[in-house]
Amino acid sequence: MTDSKVFNLNKPEQNDPLQEVLREGARKMLSAAIEAEVTSFIHHHHGGLKTAEGRSAVVRNGYLPGRSIQTGLGEIEVKVPKVRDRSGSGIKFNSSLIPPYLKRTRSIEEFLPWLYLRGVSTGDFTETLKKAMSALNVGTTFLSDRLEP
Repeated sequence: MTDSKVFNLNKPEQNDPLQEVLREGARKMLSAAIEAEVTSFIHHHHGGLKTAEGRSAVVRNGYLPGRSIQTGLGEIEVKVPKVRDRSGSGIKFNSSLIPPYLKRTRSIEEFLPWLYLRGVSTGDFTETLKKAMSALNVGTTFLSDRLEP
């Protein structure tokens, strides 16, 4: 007889189809919200800045390397857009949703499942996400275009 003080914790099923659907929905919503945030940053806050050649001074410049954020739904892969400042004035974009070095956050753990489940219950999460993004002063037109099929 072995007396072990080690016990196994039950792990949620890794291949649970419902969990995968929820995680994918959360990833899409988070991506759409980040895209709306960067578009608002470029067009509404710095859209008037021009280079000497008359081109936009602040432009999109690809994505930062993808990273995983731990949420209540498990890990969600996110890609945060990069912004290039052609004028050299040091303008940088940092997402308020996914700040640099964020690995795990309680607010996202609580926010994403609520947002997605609210969208599932009403059949349309666009309005819910618009309300959530209004606090960040993000334009809802871009967000609607990204979320509508």
